[in-house]
Amino acid sequence: MVVKGATVDTITTYSPSMNKQIKAVVITPVNYENSEKCPVAYLLHGYSGNYADWLVKAPDLKKYADLYNMIIVCPDGGFSSWYFDSLIDSTMKYETYISSELIKTIDLKYKTIPTKEGRAITGFSMGGHGALYLAFRHQDVFGVAGSSSGGVYLPPFPANWDISKRLGEYTKFPDQWENNSVINMTNLLTNNGLSIIIDCGTDDFFYPVNLTLHEKLLKNHIAHDFISRQGSHTGEYWANAIKYQLLFFSDYFNRK
Repeated sequence: MVVKGATVDTITTYSPSMNKQIKAVVITPVNYENSEKCPVAYLLHGYSGNYADWLVKAPDLKKYADLYNMIIVCPDGGFSSWYFDSLIDSTMKYETYISSELIKTIDLKYKTIPTKEGRAITGFSMGGHGALYLAFRHQDVFGVAGSSSGGVYLPPFPANWDISKRLGEYTKFPDQWENNSVINMTNLLTNNGLSIIIDCGTDDFFYPVNLTLHEKLLKNHIAHDFISRQGSHTGEYWANAIKYQLLFFSDYFNRK
């Protein structure tokens, strides 16, 4: 007996804003051909990674695509884009690429639900920051968002991960670092506007800033799920976390 499962493709999409071709992994569920339309979850990788990282770290993504009849898209976000439209480097416009250009291409190429009610976004580390950053700023595009071990507050790390190449040096441009930190963007949210799930291990160096974000959301009465358990900044942790996030996304899609 031949057992079929999800299909994994690597596609190339064009970014007009950056004038280059960018790769992405696209996983379509086993029932894709028989489905009228499927919701889509966008998964963002971390610093120094690429479009293939998620599937390497969490090979069970294929199983989850089948389980939830969900398309999973893992785009390339560059070595250190932080998913900004960089204020100082005009060649780095990954906010525009992910939130607009890539989504338009995916909606044209695949049988998607082309509204916010059919789109989720999450990521780990740099990608966790990027997922919340994009979802907070584009609530007309994404209906549900997650973050795993996200770098949600940037100023404590002024010399790390090429952030200064995107925002300028912290000592010269502190406001840009503050204004582009997810933790300072909660004013964009309204209760029950965007469904949110945040996950971070208690041994992770990003845990304190994630806990602060959680507490700020509570104070502002913004509904969200916050998961903390033992774990650190590792692929093993993210492979476990994505199980819960995709279930959260599936529940959202089914409600809608």
